[in-house]
Amino acid sequence: MASSFYFDPNLTRCDHLVLQNIVRDIELARRNPTVPLRYDKQNEHSMENGPGGFRDTLAVNTCDGFLYQATCESDPSTVEKLQALNDPLHNDFEPTVFVSWDMWQIKLHPLLNRYFLQPYVEWARKVVRVGTDVVMVTHLILYFTTSVPSAVFLFLHFSWIHGLLHWLMQSYYVGTYTLMMHQHIHMRGILSRKYTWLDRSFPYVTDPLMGHTWNSYYYHHVKHHHVEGNGPDDLSSTIRYQRDDFIHFAQYVGRFFFLVWLDLPRYFFRKGKYIDGLKIATSELANYTAIYLLAVYVNLQATIFVFILPFILLRMGLMVGNWGQHAFVDETEPESDFRSSITLIDVASNRYGYNDGYHTSHHLNPRRHWREHPAAFIRQKKTYAQEKALVFHNIDYIMMTVNLLRKDYAHLARCLVPIGDQIHMSLEERAMMLRRKTRRFTEEEIVKNFRKNRSR
Repeated sequence: MASSFYFDPNLTRCDHLVLQNIVRDIELARRNPTVPLRYDKQNEHSMENGPGGFRDTLAVNTCDGFLYQATCESDPSTVEKLQALNDPLHNDFEPTVFVSWDMWQIKLHPLLNRYFLQPYVEWARKVVRVGTDVVMVTHLILYFTTSVPSAVFLFLHFSWIHGLLHWLMQSYYVGTYTLMMHQHIHMRGILSRKYTWLDRSFPYVTDPLMGHTWNSYYYHHVKHHHVEGNGPDDLSSTIRYQRDDFIHFAQYVGRFFFLVWLDLPRYFFRKGKYIDGLKIATSELANYTAIYLLAVYVNLQATIFVFILPFILLRMGLMVGNWGQHAFVDETEPESDFRSSITLIDVASNRYGYNDGYHTSHHLNPRRHWREHPAAFIRQKKTYAQEKALVFHNIDYIMMTVNLLRKDYAHLARCLVPIGDQIHMSLEERAMMLRRKTRRFTEEEIVKNFRKNRSR
């Protein structure tokens, strides 16, 4: 029986390998429903397991009828291939240079490749902290040659057309930029030590242009969200909301949008972290003051398009995304990172968002480098299955939120990539399972189920 999984041709090479690996498990489980899957070593129950090891070619249906021949590998082989892509000493090493294409997809004239692309890659690898991250230099160059001069020109010679085009450009940039900064705040930088001065200073220029206030992403996400882990004291926690209800969603976004400037310092003061509270309060108020002064004394129209509209869009986008990331919370073990976050294998999250789709992997190890998530997922696949983690494909966090608010659990169930016991569930059973995990927790249930909160 063929499996209905859509292999988007724009998936990264790593995502192709991961999805193919999971599909192999699903097909084996369906062929041998009475034989449990062996996640910890090479599967011995393939119908085509020869002396050279497991290698099974599967015809996988996509939604448009195209048959993708998925050559499925054993777990060790998949991990080996994923690690090779990250290893500068391996022949298969492949740095990320552009978000839209993998290196093997770039077909340039030999002269351009030899005298432009390859020298650029070699130079950029010395600039970044991790050799795979050439794309971050590419994007810093992009932002400082487009966003910054465009913003300056708007303040000098404003026009409505330019203002609108500038905001649209920033709206296109902001997702990838924010996920680059996600790596920056967790690793405390993305550039090599030689460029520490630039690493520390550029966010003060580019953050406000993308809608971020100074230092707020670091303090909210690293010093607060990852400490609380979507628990009761997490200001962005989803557990007190019905995650498929629009009114609850509007309350969630509204609370963050209008009150996070006050709630976050209060959180740190309440936890006895007074220095952090003062720092974030000062940064937030300084940013608002700067925007106010620019609007009143310099150029109101330019300030709206350069700072205010990106600020509004980003704050809404952050909460839409976080809602999708933490909408499914297990009703019995809500503190488990495996059961309170999800994994997405999709183009928007992983190709354009620095593997942000591997959100469970990120919560398991917040300092894990973004290129390491796919291999880490395969290595821990047995635990993911045992912990009843949720893996989806062909959907991003925004559309996850949209489909939740539409209560379209049938579509979400079709996007689910079943692992472990989920493989033998019907579509209706998967939809019912997903619906159960979006239910609002009562205060009594929070006291009962969140032991970490009680121990503080």
